[in-house]
Amino acid sequence: MITLTIPSLEHLRPTARTLLDLTEGRRVFAFYAPMGTGKTTFITALCEELGVEDVMNSPTFAIVNEYAIPSREEVAFHMDCYRLETLEDALNVGFSDYLTSGAYCFVEWPEIIEGLLPEDTVRLEMYERADGARVVSCEL
Repeated sequence: MITLTIPSLEHLRPTARTLLDLTEGRRVFAFYAPMGTGKTTFITALCEELGVEDVMNSPTFAIVNEYAIPSREEVAFHMDCYRLETLEDALNVGFSDYLTSGAYCFVEWPEIIEGLLPEDTVRLEMYERADGARVVSCEL
């Protein structure tokens, strides 16, 4: 298990870079964490480290946001399952296609689509410490 600590906003991008380096080759990241923990903020840092230049927004209402990675001629998908009620909802949105596309996929609230996640998905848990630092852990 790896555990990364993000003591402040200034440490977001370096921590994101470390995670990407440690998970090289993996493309699907599932974030399990309570609301307000910083999932969207950390996913933004991950996308910025990959080379996304677009302004990023939470996909809570859009469900899926697509971002170009110009330097790689690729895309990244930021998905939020919070508003999905059934696995069928996820299938209707095209989650299966996104998750098997080979693109980077960052998934918030993935519990409802657990059965769709590829075997090599990086499953991350996040929590906030009393001092405000965020802790990210995952099995590799």
